[in-house]
Amino acid sequence: MATNQDKIKKLIDLRVQAKLGGGEKRIEAQHQKGKQTARERIEMLLDDGSFEEFDMFVTHRCNNFDMEKNKFLGDGVVTGQGTIDGRLVFVFAQDFTVFGGALSETMAQKICKVMDKAMIAGAPVIGLNDSGGARIQEGVTSLAGYAEIFQRNIMASGVIPQISAIFGPCAGGAVYSPALTDFIIMTEGTSYMFVTGPKVVKTVTGETISTDDLGGAGIHSSKSGVAHFRVDNEEDGIMVIRKLLSYLPSNNLEDAPVIPCTDPIDRLEDALNTIIPDSPNQPYNVLNVIESIVDYGEFLEVHRNYAKNIITGFCRMDGMPIGVIANQPNFLAGVLDIEASRKAARFVRFCDCFNIPILTLVDVPGFLPGSGQEYGGIIIHGAKLLFAYGEATVPKVTVTLRKSYGGAHDVMSCKQLRGDYNYAWPSAQIAVMGAQGAIEVLQGKELAKFQTEEEKAKFVQEKVAEYDEAFANPYQAAAFGYIDDVIEPRNTRFRVIRAFESLRTKKVVNPPKKHSNIPL
Repeated sequence: MATNQDKIKKLIDLRVQAKLGGGEKRIEAQHQKGKQTARERIEMLLDDGSFEEFDMFVTHRCNNFDMEKNKFLGDGVVTGQGTIDGRLVFVFAQDFTVFGGALSETMAQKICKVMDKAMIAGAPVIGLNDSGGARIQEGVTSLAGYAEIFQRNIMASGVIPQISAIFGPCAGGAVYSPALTDFIIMTEGTSYMFVTGPKVVKTVTGETISTDDLGGAGIHSSKSGVAHFRVDNEEDGIMVIRKLLSYLPSNNLEDAPVIPCTDPIDRLEDALNTIIPDSPNQPYNVLNVIESIVDYGEFLEVHRNYAKNIITGFCRMDGMPIGVIANQPNFLAGVLDIEASRKAARFVRFCDCFNIPILTLVDVPGFLPGSGQEYGGIIIHGAKLLFAYGEATVPKVTVTLRKSYGGAHDVMSCKQLRGDYNYAWPSAQIAVMGAQGAIEVLQGKELAKFQTEEEKAKFVQEKVAEYDEAFANPYQAAAFGYIDDVIEPRNTRFRVIRAFESLRTKKVVNPPKKHSNIPL
């Protein structure tokens, strides 16, 4: 009969076996691809010694295709809980060394269990994805497992932060779980995501395309917008996750963590007084404005390579986490288009879900014109951003830096969309449209009377000057109370922080409803 010591030794041996996953050879193959193992990734992600594993001894139950002869402890995913900067998180990491990380019924059950625990505890859940897809040998039970995970992603949405890191393949139905989470990180060269792979694409459409061109990190971070962060390697991806979580609350019932700040709130930035060019058509980099007013100049940009005409990201102001949305005049003149509207709308809604105040910096000449935009549904996509701002109940502070024209003025967190504090710089131009376009509309009949182009140009110049005098300033909007104050640019940090401080106790509740019907 086995003694207690024998039983303890068996436990220790089984733990060693489980930690080897698919074995030394497969671990070495993983390393040769430039990839870490599931356990190595978790070790990098969590605070030292904080990981508590669940379900280490789970094995699959499949008896098809001689699968009963091939079992591994843990069955292809490592799950558990730990801490990041001392805060509780839950994590699952797919293990590519076991059946290529393919999803089985029991593997799905492990993932669902850790997501359920995260919901009960009110703590973020982080998924480290590296999987060949569904485990074909298990058939429909594998597909059912995916659906169980999707349902939990949906229920957790807006309740706890969900972050997905793609550190290898993620294809077919597997892509939809990350797509349902709040943020996706992809590694350059070693990760990809697509619904159908290059071979199927070739068979069905005749198109020849590489894995990377179809669904690599570069494509999804710049063209599709699927990935929020593109990183060079897994270590950088882990650092992004840790940094991102530092701005977020653990759940929707908490406020984001405030940290002590030694950056003075009344720090003046004289450079801001001259950052706006005298010419209304000359670009500048709005990132310089953001970095000048936030704590220590630190800004975590989200979707950096996608829809560059609008900036989204996280900062702190006097230690408070703040979500920032800013038009970028350096790219497409900061115009709003389909991609920019989608990008900003989703970011606004995320901030509102998790009680993160929103700062909006406005310099927008309008919506991008053209049949391509209209056929693509710019009306609906622009309405997404409008809807997101109007629905949001978190503190909202808006600063108009320069242009704020037409419908884009309304969309960018104007006073009538429940903006709490709406400020403007003296350089702000708040009007239905720019001077040149306005004169062509308002003075069309007069312009038709001129015999020479010189006379016409002189008349236009005079009328543009009159229009600029009347509208190319923030004071008409201020006269109606749509702008709370016109502020000196160098004093922006102080005024914005004071505004957010006064809004700490803001209480706004939307009408009772099952849910809204945002224009999708």
